[in-house]
Amino acid sequence: MKYKVLLGLLTFCCCVFTQAQEKDSLTTKSNLFTFSPSKLLTKGQWDIKWFNNLYTEVRGADKSGAKSDRIRQNFFTSSLDVFTGINDSKTINVGLSIEYRSNTINGMDALSVFEFKNNPTQFSRSGITSIAPSIKFSPLKQVSNFTIQSAFHIPLIDKEVLSGVFLDQKGFIWQNKFFYDYVADNEQIQIFAEINTLYSFGKKESSYANDSLGIAPGLFVSYFPSQNFTILGLVQHYNLIAINNGFSQNYTAVGAGAKYQLTRAINFEVIYTNFVRGNDTGLGQTFNFGLRALLD
Repeated sequence: MKYKVLLGLLTFCCCVFTQAQEKDSLTTKSNLFTFSPSKLLTKGQWDIKWFNNLYTEVRGADKSGAKSDRIRQNFFTSSLDVFTGINDSKTINVGLSIEYRSNTINGMDALSVFEFKNNPTQFSRSGITSIAPSIKFSPLKQVSNFTIQSAFHIPLIDKEVLSGVFLDQKGFIWQNKFFYDYVADNEQIQIFAEINTLYSFGKKESSYANDSLGIAPGLFVSYFPSQNFTILGLVQHYNLIAINNGFSQNYTAVGAGAKYQLTRAINFEVIYTNFVRGNDTGLGQTFNFGLRALLD
């Protein structure tokens, strides 16, 4: 049972990969280069992304920013995002996101999350935690590389914490992402910027982050040695602003990664980040990998 979710996702990706191989052909510009997150799809196109994030920490920072050692905690998030275009003018896309999480605490090994156990008394929890219907649109006709993605996250869990094990936030979240990208004239440098905002609804007794606003700007710089391969560097900041619940935190992370176009439709990415500073937060590392399919 514990491997059914992972097996299902792998089977799904294999099916998409097979379909993509059948349609593979040489193109002047790869989808990896053309379809940054700020680009929209035309009617009939599909963007399917399976992204996985493993966060593990053995250090943290208090409210003043002073660093100290902690007992290891691990948080794995696997998300499946599906978007499609609904008009020929490429101005509106609609989609759905599903999140699965597996978390372990109390000094367990970082890879223990991949056992996908749901036993809080043994310091582990896992399960599908939320779904989010989404819309993505271009608000300015003259600026096609500026888009907004708005999603409403619906929690699917009863308890945030059981036996000391946190799984996910129990609260409705309205998320808005603002995307913009710039491509240099030589088409080898691409700069992508985003601002992510999250407003959490509800009483603070139901969730640690309810009645708060999260703001997360990020900057990504990519270098393309070829159309099918890119290396990137990134810096991200997150600030949780308490409105009425009295809890706030912030952190800054830097990282690097690479993406490769496997076929005409499929690309693969790996990214590493390190949390270099923060206040009232963990200071861990993330290991990320994902597959993205762009289908006509």
